[in-house]
Amino acid sequence: MSAVSILEVKTPNELRQFVKFPMDLYKNNPYYVPSFIKDELNVWNPEYNPALQYSEAKQFLAWKDNKVVGRIAAIINHKEEKELGIKKVRFGWIDFIDDKEVSKALIDTVVNYAKDHKINTIEGPMGFTNLDKAGMLTFGFEKIATMIGIYNHEYYPQHIESLGLVKEKEWVEFEMNFPKILPPKVEKFSKLIAEKYNLRVLDFKTKEEILPYITPMFKLLDETYKHLSTYTPISEEQIKTYKEKFFPMIAKNYVICVVDEHDDLISFAVTMPSYSKALQKAKGKLLPFGWWHFMQAQKKNDRANFYLIGIHPEYQRRGVTAIIFKEIFVRFNNMGIDFAETNPELEENKSVQVLWQDYNPVNHKRRRTYSLKF
Repeated sequence: MSAVSILEVKTPNELRQFVKFPMDLYKNNPYYVPSFIKDELNVWNPEYNPALQYSEAKQFLAWKDNKVVGRIAAIINHKEEKELGIKKVRFGWIDFIDDKEVSKALIDTVVNYAKDHKINTIEGPMGFTNLDKAGMLTFGFEKIATMIGIYNHEYYPQHIESLGLVKEKEWVEFEMNFPKILPPKVEKFSKLIAEKYNLRVLDFKTKEEILPYITPMFKLLDETYKHLSTYTPISEEQIKTYKEKFFPMIAKNYVICVVDEHDDLISFAVTMPSYSKALQKAKGKLLPFGWWHFMQAQKKNDRANFYLIGIHPEYQRRGVTAIIFKEIFVRFNNMGIDFAETNPELEENKSVQVLWQDYNPVNHKRRRTYSLKF
């Protein structure tokens, strides 16, 4: 039997092999959703990924029998160490065939990378920052992935746990069959709260009218989640990058902003039509026809995904979510949306999970990061 060789990615061709490996591994899998190849290549380019200004990273490919059989990335986020005092090597972009020699060789590579940097902890799968994909799927393998969710085979966590890694953080995701009739208490409560605190929902006539609120949204995101133990503030460079990457995918009716009497943003929700099937059809490429599938997904879709929700701490226990959900209900019904799916939420983040309690949410996916200390 051939041995497994681990080689660091050093050339553009090797980086392309690194990016495309999961597309080959999950070929014909009905639940895997590929990313755009160009976006994945740009992750490792400092011109496009501001996190590389304060992080260092290496990518590795596993070879066996003259074929790529696995991949992994090792990342050190120096900003995380400086601001939170957390010293660890993050690992991500981990994929491998069902061969424990391969998974062991990949994890050993990250462990050795950590030891070379005098670090005694690894954790993953995760990206550079809080807004990157994170968490290995441990439940929900027969559910189609979302654009921001990692998909992996059921054998992945089995391999990882057999190597001695243990659960570090857990995320939950929920699916809801959106009601056709708004619960009366939501209707009544949303009106009451809006009047009591003098709040209103912004009515965007064009998509461009959303642009001035994007930076305030990210600032509000910081305020919403800064109490979480692992949260690091979003930099101006990151805001710029996310704006350029995701704004083209946003449809104005899927963005809800609530302001106070001074027109200050106090809450928002960014949802999107589900692009999962569009990404599957695009096969990692926007051209020549990938863009068409995206346009179709915006025009006609019965499924939506929640991506970002922010509520200023001063309003988190004042019922503002009723205003947001009334607005979402009206818009989703007008657009024919029957199903909604949340983004991954930390299991400990009960304040966000309570948002869905009136809509009979079903916990249909779970994911976790694994850590190892040595």
